[in-house]
Amino acid sequence: MTTVAVLCDPPREGVLSTLADTSPLTPAECTDLYTAMLGDVCRSVETSGGELLVNYRGDDEAQAELRGVVRDALSDPDEARFEVQVGETFAGRAGNTATHLLDGEEVISAAVVEPTAAFLGRSHIDNAAMKLRSSEVVVGPATRGRVYYAGFTDPIDFDGAYTPPAVETVTDRGLDADHDVDFLPVLPVVEEGRDLAEALSLIRARQRAGRIVPERTTDVLDDLGLTVLADGSDLSVAR
Repeated sequence: MTTVAVLCDPPREGVLSTLADTSPLTPAECTDLYTAMLGDVCRSVETSGGELLVNYRGDDEAQAELRGVVRDALSDPDEARFEVQVGETFAGRAGNTATHLLDGEEVISAAVVEPTAAFLGRSHIDNAAMKLRSSEVVVGPATRGRVYYAGFTDPIDFDGAYTPPAVETVTDRGLDADHDVDFLPVLPVVEEGRDLAEALSLIRARQRAGRIVPERTTDVLDDLGLTVLADGSDLSVAR
């Protein structure tokens, strides 16, 4: 069993600030979208063979806010664990979490997941767990060199490990430690306007084809009345 840590912030206005600056979404709408994506990711972990750890930044009220999100998303919210993140950077927090799980709790494998990876499904998590049986590092690449999933059976040097392009940096750190590195399919994350356009196009295409979509994320986006515009190969979102 892989312990899957979702590194998240409390769902408050100000989260996804770059998305608010680069899309028609208001800060409040960005908060709603973030809440939905986080719920979809946590639900996927629950339905997989993994153990869910909600690893959060924030004050004393953050856990209560996140428990509300998890309670609405999970069939058995009491099974989810909550821990406060330790570290000044994302790489530091990811490294502290993974190292604590592997060395402190002696779990078989640990993974760090982005809450904005709404398309992460149960099959991806279970596929990663299978790959971690033969490779010490498994990387889930996102668009533009980012990483939505990083799984480990042995720690790497996490200092600056998410330096862009993160997919190369995490891979190199694994290879530097003489680890085998394997990969998951590329999935989108939603952090800024062009990510939103790509995700919205993918959701609508999958809906028309009768394929699985992230339920909560789709519901929020359907209510926003957004249109995807194309300028050559560039996509953007408008009302």
